[in-house]
Amino acid sequence: MKFLDEAKVFVKSGDGGGGCSSFRREKYIEFGGPNGGDGGRGGDIIVRGAHGLNTLIDFRYAQHFKAKRGDHGRGSDMFGAAAKPLIIKVPVGTVVLDENKEQVIADITEEGQEVILCKGGDGGFGNARYKTSTNRAPRRSDPGWPGEEMWLWLRLKLIADAGLVGMPNAGKSTFLSVVSRAKPKIADYPFTTIHPNLGVVYSRGEEFVIADVPGLIEGASEGHGLGTRFLGHVERCGALLHLVDGTSEDYLNDYKVIRAELEAYGQGLDTKPVVLALNKTDALTEEEAEERRQALAKLSGQDVHLLSGISQDGVKDVLASMLDHILEGREEEIKEAEAEEGPQGYSPI
Repeated sequence: MKFLDEAKVFVKSGDGGGGCSSFRREKYIEFGGPNGGDGGRGGDIIVRGAHGLNTLIDFRYAQHFKAKRGDHGRGSDMFGAAAKPLIIKVPVGTVVLDENKEQVIADITEEGQEVILCKGGDGGFGNARYKTSTNRAPRRSDPGWPGEEMWLWLRLKLIADAGLVGMPNAGKSTFLSVVSRAKPKIADYPFTTIHPNLGVVYSRGEEFVIADVPGLIEGASEGHGLGTRFLGHVERCGALLHLVDGTSEDYLNDYKVIRAELEAYGQGLDTKPVVLALNKTDALTEEEAEERRQALAKLSGQDVHLLSGISQDGVKDVLASMLDHILEGREEEIKEAEAEEGPQGYSPI
């Protein structure tokens, strides 16, 4: 299955059914009176977070979604039936944006979460609605109200606890394949990763998800290389693992480039907790690795782990550091949720 993380769709809710203009006619009833029923309501357009979906590939083949209209009213005071809503199933983590990609209409973060995108049109009134003491034979009936329609963008942001960032060929895919059962493409040339990969990791009895995104290069925020298109997949992460290729001749500049691109992208990525690791130390001597670690620590102002995905040296320490940041983030979310709810038994107005 191909990975697709952005799609444009057209949605239209159902029109309301028309009201009926009808009169009661029975043999021994001289003045029957109006009995036209109302039209039914049109179907809503609803987006729902679904289990088992991890890409928007389905929307490459179906871009138009139109709900059915409500049934028309009929005589004998029969109201038209309301149309069923049209439910669009999307992966958890999907953000629904307006046509200009400026306004967030819905953010699907949980399985089963539903948001109404377009409400169906109301049904029109039948002539029985207009009967009064002075107007006993109204012939007025209304058509149904039209439904809403719009173009929308669906953008998938994978929900992961931690994200991998770094230059192309920094060893991100190798690291993911070592710590999880994920099988990303690995080769000795840049940009082997062309779409995000997810892996489930176990550390100290805890489970968390790591997202590997395509490598960044200088000028990514301006669209160079694969650009920052895939950085949206690590926006929701609780922590980032920044891998620096220890065998690179200009490893210090590589670190600066990634930090600059994260700051240029914004969206809170530049303020997330970061675990910094000097990767591919199996190709360096102990003296070279330590010398480069100290230089990188001095430049970054934080602790630097020595890591090798091939020999798996330092993997447990890196995972433990990432887990600490993730658990801290989860605790903060719980505290924020409790603060919003207020004391038990008290509901803020």
